[in-house]
Amino acid sequence: MSTENPKNRILDLRKSLNEHNHKYYILNHPVISDVEFDSLLSELQDLEKKYPEFDDPNSPTRRVGGDLSDKFEKVAHRFPMLSLSNTYSKEEIIEWENRVKKEVEQPFQYVMELKYDGVAISMTYKNGNLVKAITRGDGSIGEDVTTNVRTIRTVPLELEHGAFPDDFDIRGEIFLPIDTFRRINEERIENGDEPFANPRNTASGTLKMQDSKIVSERKLDCFLYGFYSEQKHFHSHLESLNNAKLWGFKVPDLSKRMIEKVDSVDGIMEFINYWEKEKSKLPFEIDGIVIKVDDYRIQDNLGMTAKSPRWAIAYKYKAEQACTKLKEISYQVGRTGAITPVANLEPVSLAGTTVKRASLHNADQIARLDIRPGDFVFVEKGGEIIPKVTGVNLELRPIDLAEYHYILNCPECATPLEKEEDAALHYCPNDNGCPPQIKGRIEHFISRKAMNIDGLGAETVELLFEKGLIADASDLYHLQASPLLQLDRMAEKSVDNLLSGVEKSKTQAFERVLFALGIRHVGEVVAKKLARHFGTIENLLSASEEELTNVQEIGAVIAVSIKQFFGDPKHLEFVNRLRASGLQFSISQEQLQAKSDKLAGLSIVVSGVFSHFSRDGIKDVIEQNGGKVSGSISAKTDLLVAGENMGPAKKEKAEKLGVKVISEEEFKVLLA
Repeated sequence: MSTENPKNRILDLRKSLNEHNHKYYILNHPVISDVEFDSLLSELQDLEKKYPEFDDPNSPTRRVGGDLSDKFEKVAHRFPMLSLSNTYSKEEIIEWENRVKKEVEQPFQYVMELKYDGVAISMTYKNGNLVKAITRGDGSIGEDVTTNVRTIRTVPLELEHGAFPDDFDIRGEIFLPIDTFRRINEERIENGDEPFANPRNTASGTLKMQDSKIVSERKLDCFLYGFYSEQKHFHSHLESLNNAKLWGFKVPDLSKRMIEKVDSVDGIMEFINYWEKEKSKLPFEIDGIVIKVDDYRIQDNLGMTAKSPRWAIAYKYKAEQACTKLKEISYQVGRTGAITPVANLEPVSLAGTTVKRASLHNADQIARLDIRPGDFVFVEKGGEIIPKVTGVNLELRPIDLAEYHYILNCPECATPLEKEEDAALHYCPNDNGCPPQIKGRIEHFISRKAMNIDGLGAETVELLFEKGLIADASDLYHLQASPLLQLDRMAEKSVDNLLSGVEKSKTQAFERVLFALGIRHVGEVVAKKLARHFGTIENLLSASEEELTNVQEIGAVIAVSIKQFFGDPKHLEFVNRLRASGLQFSISQEQLQAKSDKLAGLSIVVSGVFSHFSRDGIKDVIEQNGGKVSGSISAKTDLLVAGENMGPAKKEKAEKLGVKVISEEEFKVLLA
C-alpha cells in the first residue's frame, strides 16, 4: 500500500467519524449503528498506529482518551473570563435594569439563558480546529485541559459546517448529566467507594484528572454560550449562538425554552419562575438564570467592572435547605473497609421527604465544617444519593460543646484505621477479620446482579456467619441441611430453598461470577467487559496492567485494583475454592458472539413487568442480539419495551420525544 493511500483513508475516516459524531450528539439523528461507528473508529485507530506520521491531535480517536499528564500548564486568556454578579430577588433585577437603562437611550432586548451548574471553559478554534481549552482559573489565567476536553463528544474537534471565522474563542459550561452522575455513584457505592458529592464537583474533578481515558469514560457534556473574537462578526449574542449551532456546536435549545429573548422585567421574571418549577425535569443541574443584553454594541457601551460585565447578571435559585439538630455521628464499614461517617439527625422535612440521616463524606469534611454532635446543622438535598450536611448554625451552638475528633480505630473490630496520602476516606485494613467487611462481601456475592441466590438474604447471611457456618462466600457451597435445620427461623422449606438457590447459582455466567468476587472498582459493566474480552479467568490472571487498560472502559485505577486483588494469595485461594465448587470461570463461544444482530445499534429502554422474561432476562436478550440497554429515555432512545404496570411518566416522555413504544409480544416478533 502506498503512503498516499493510507493517508487518504485516514482523512476520509476522520471526516466521516466527525460527521457521524455531529449527527449523533448534536442533531440527535444518527444514521449508522453504534457497531458500524465503532468499526470505523477501530479501523482508524489501527491505521494511525501503523502510520504515526499522519498523527492529528484532533483525530476522533482522541475522544477515547489515554494520554497521561503530570501537570496542567497555566495559560493566559485572550479575553478576560469574568464572573457574573449574582442576584436573588426581583427587586435587585429591577435595580440592575434601571442602571442599564440610564446608560442606554434606545430600546433593547435581553436574552435569558439557563445557568448550568458545571465548570466554565474557554476554547480556541483556529482554521476550524480545536487548539486550546482553558479553565476559568482566576479569570486572567487558567489551566490547559485540552486533552481532556477532546474526549467530550459534544465538543467538535473540527468544524465542517457553515462559514466560521479563522480564529475565535467560544465559551460554555462542562457538566455531568444527572443520570450519569447517579450511575457513577451507584457503581462507587457498589464497589465500596465513597459516593461523589454532586454533579458539579464531579465534573470539575473529572476535568482535572490526569488520565484522559477515565475522563472519556465519565461522559461529560457541554453547552456553549459565548462567542469572542478580535473582529466583529455578529450584531448580537443570539445571532452568534445561532451561527455557532450551524458550525456544529451544542448551544441552548430555543425550542425547549433553554434560551429566550424578552424586553421587560416581567418577561425576565416569567422565565425565571417557569424554570424554578421545571428545573427538576432537566437532565442536568442548573442553579439559576443568566440575563444578558442581546445587542453587542450596547454591551460594548456598558463595558465591565473589574470583576464582571455590566450588561449581564445571574439570578440564583436558593438551595432547598433545612436546619435540624445533629444527635450523633455514626460510622459505617463497607465491604472494602471504607469508613463512612453519617450524621444522625432530628427528623426534618426537606424537599417533600423526612430526613433523618445525612452524609458527612469523610474526616476532612467534618474538620472543615467543624461539626460537633449537639450542633444545629444545615442540610441540603440536591443530586446526591442521600442528603448532605453543608454547614453549622454557630448561633445555636451550646457554649460548652466540645470539639469533635474523628475515630482512630475501626468501630467494628478496633483495628487502627489507615488513610492513603491522597485519599479522602479512612480504611480498616483488617479485611479478613472485620465482620462487616466479610458479611458485606458475602451479601454482595449473593446479590441479584451477582450470583442472585434465592432463599438467601442479609439476615440469613448474618445468622450463618454468627453461627460459624460460613466464613466467606465459598463456604455457601459446602452447606448441609442438617446444621441449617438447627437454626432459628430455618424450617425445612427454607433450607431447601437456600440449598437449591446455592446449587442453581453454579450456572451463573462468568461475568456475574467476576462481579460477585467484589474486586474494588469492578462493577457490573466492567465485569462484563473483562469477561467478554479475556474469556477465561486464566487469561485475566495473566493479563498485564497495559493489557487491562487496552480494554474499553478499563482505566489505570481499575487495572491496578485487579492486579492487586489477584496478587493476594488469600484471594487466589478463594477463587480456587469457588472453581472447585463448580462455578463458571470461562465464557462460552455462544456468549462471546451475539445470537444475532437484529437489534444492532438500537438503544432500548425496558420498563414494567413481563410474562415471558425476567427484567434481567430481557436485558440479556437485547444485548445478545446486538442492542444496548439504557436506563432512561432520551432523544437517543430507539425503543421502549413496555411491560405491565409501566409508569405513565415514562410512556409520556417517550411519546413526547417520538420514541417508539412496543409491547412484549411485539418485541418477541421483532426477535423472530
